[in-house]
Amino acid sequence: MRQRVIAFIVLLLGVLVIAACGNQSKEDVLKDLSNKWSNVNGYELDATMEIKTGSEPRIYDVNVWHTKPDFYRVKVTQKGEDVTQMIIRNKEGVFVVTPSLRKTYKFQSEWPKQNSQAYLIGALGEDLLADENVTMEEDENNYIFQAATRNNHKSVMPSQVITVDKKTKLPKTVSVLNEAGEEQLLITFSKIDLGTQHKEEEFAVEKFAEQNSNTTGAIETQEFQVHYPVLQWEGTTLMDEKKIVEDGTERVILTFEGEKSFTLMEQPIVYDEESTVPVFAPGDPADLGFTIGAITDNSISWEQNGVSFFLATNNLSREEMIEVASSVIPGGLK
Repeated sequence: MRQRVIAFIVLLLGVLVIAACGNQSKEDVLKDLSNKWSNVNGYELDATMEIKTGSEPRIYDVNVWHTKPDFYRVKVTQKGEDVTQMIIRNKEGVFVVTPSLRKTYKFQSEWPKQNSQAYLIGALGEDLLADENVTMEEDENNYIFQAATRNNHKSVMPSQVITVDKKTKLPKTVSVLNEAGEEQLLITFSKIDLGTQHKEEEFAVEKFAEQNSNTTGAIETQEFQVHYPVLQWEGTTLMDEKKIVEDGTERVILTFEGEKSFTLMEQPIVYDEESTVPVFAPGDPADLGFTIGAITDNSISWEQNGVSFFLATNNLSREEMIEVASSVIPGGLK
């Protein structure tokens, strides 16, 4: 009888231990995920990125290479378009490359350390650990976290929902939300290979800058059309629109005055079909969704629809400059 009681107690303790192991605390899960995502020598992943901030959703294919300590290559291609952009970080610095347009910009930047991105899984892990108010829910197959964002869009997209597969402990989706809780951006991971590393020479900018040089052909020049920001800030209005022609190139200067004042300059892009030499760009890379720009504390520049844009301001934050840039469309509301 005594032996049966002991056996029952041992069995009961085993069941309790198994049950305890199967119900990890939020802190334990976060620690496990952070270790798995960050403590690897490298990874490669594929994902799709759907941006829902415009009138029509835009979908992009994203491929990421990361090799420790600080080598990155992020390749972004819009579905249905023949334009690819890449952010490359190697020992020489940070570069934004658009091979089809023979455009390469070099930054003196610590990207991505100061600007978390939803498609970088190491940054996702840091987002979860950085938010003291992060919440975790579970269903049968997934951990579901809600946490604050830490990127340049955080003023207009302050939160994100990260769904993680319980079995693989890898992220499945990231949904970035606006202040009203509406989904603005959705990242869906299709492949994540932890431990994959690329050699240093594979991150050479020249390798990517020249890969389309023999196949692109003539670059089509679009008719220059003035673009306007469509966001409406109370007390900020378009006060002046000036057109200047220099050396046969038309330039437009839009002046917005009010509490949130800024100047927006636009001109057609002049393509150099021979040059792929990197051009220095001030500030940090800014992911605008539809393109990658360059941002400082007082300016942001980007290229879109065959037009080069430069926004200068003394009283907009970086987040507000990105908000303006993201709202600019051809023939928008004056």
